[in-house]
Amino acid sequence: MLSFTDREFWTLVHGMGFGALYLLAFAGGVAGLYSLRPELLTIVGIKERLVRLRWGAVLMAVLVWLTVIVGTYVVYPEYRAKPPADIDATVQSEELRDYPRSWLKAGEDTAPLHEFGMEWKEHVIWIAPMLATVIAYAIFRYREELAQNKQARWMIVAFFILSFTIAGVGGVLGALVTKAAPLT
Repeated sequence: MLSFTDREFWTLVHGMGFGALYLLAFAGGVAGLYSLRPELLTIVGIKERLVRLRWGAVLMAVLVWLTVIVGTYVVYPEYRAKPPADIDATVQSEELRDYPRSWLKAGEDTAPLHEFGMEWKEHVIWIAPMLATVIAYAIFRYREELAQNKQARWMIVAFFILSFTIAGVGGVLGALVTKAAPLT
């Protein structure tokens, strides 16, 4: 039977649960926003599309907030756990393997994964949910006007892409860190 430790379970929920669903919601949102053009839709079609777009954007924002919050406050503290004083934290060893942050920092080849990868995941990644919240707000605020206002639509698409890029880089870095120093 397949079993997971608590660490593995929350890592899975964080990345493959909330994170993957956010990335799917992003794709639907960009496609919906891109096709929200008066030459493609009737007034009734625009209104119908906006209902999905508005609630999809809210769902996307909630998912990315959950991803970042679970990563920061549930998964990351396990990553950050300090080894006991009797374990040499300057040399990668089997004893140090249970302390992913220390294990990564102890290796010349793996230290950059912590220095860049986890710093990105700790700090820069918070921009993704902020942008997703701006996207949801703008869609609720401008509604039908988005069909007519090409510039506003493209600005929101740019926020979508920026949010996705930040989250995508965070996801790739998280996968690389987890591959090098799994939370078991």
